[in-house]
Amino acid sequence: MDDVVKTFSVRPGFEDDRDDTVSASGPAAARPDETTDDAARASLERPSREEAEAAVRTLLRWAGDDPDREGLRETPRRVVKAYEEFFKGYDESPDEVLSRVFEEVEGYNDLVLVRDIPFTSHCEHHVVPFVGKAHIAYYPTGGVVGLSKLARLVDVFAKRLQTQEAMTAQIADAIESHLNPRGVAVLIEAEHMCMSMRGVLKQGSSTVTVQFSGVFRDDPKQQAHFYTLLRGAR
Repeated sequence: MDDVVKTFSVRPGFEDDRDDTVSASGPAAARPDETTDDAARASLERPSREEAEAAVRTLLRWAGDDPDREGLRETPRRVVKAYEEFFKGYDESPDEVLSRVFEEVEGYNDLVLVRDIPFTSHCEHHVVPFVGKAHIAYYPTGGVVGLSKLARLVDVFAKRLQTQEAMTAQIADAIESHLNPRGVAVLIEAEHMCMSMRGVLKQGSSTVTVQFSGVFRDDPKQQAHFYTLLRGAR
């Protein structure tokens, strides 16, 4: 896809939180191909549950508390169980989510839009949540997917350690490669706890990222149509 992720608000100080080894040319250059990422992760040797729980105990001690006191005794087990839920996207595939395409749509080839898909994810820089909504639109060619599949696709990528910019691109790329639509538009708006709970402590600030492909990228009128439909929801 010959496109870019546009970020409409800048989180003050965010650039200082990124790894110094990351290229300054943008999220697309900073992250390798998603297929390469998945292959690299699959080759990693995952620690045992016992090792993971021991790591949580170490962090509790580092924070200044006693992991053996009553209130924290079961915390390592609970944290590891929560991580299984927070990051289940690593065990899920966009290929499976988008595998079934419905071709019998009675000739419908106009815009399909699913708005206000809620999600929670975790910032890969501080492992704290960011929470928001995703809006996805595409122009079908040979068929459509079930509407719930787009919501599931958001969770596949949200339930991983993420940046909002990369997540926006990953969702758009998956729809582009599996459905071959005439165009894709993905807009994500979210509040990042790494900005509101720590650092500059700016509660309520939101970040918006958008990625267009096909007719959305090439035709400003299609972009305007997309934004008009989103505003109409409000």
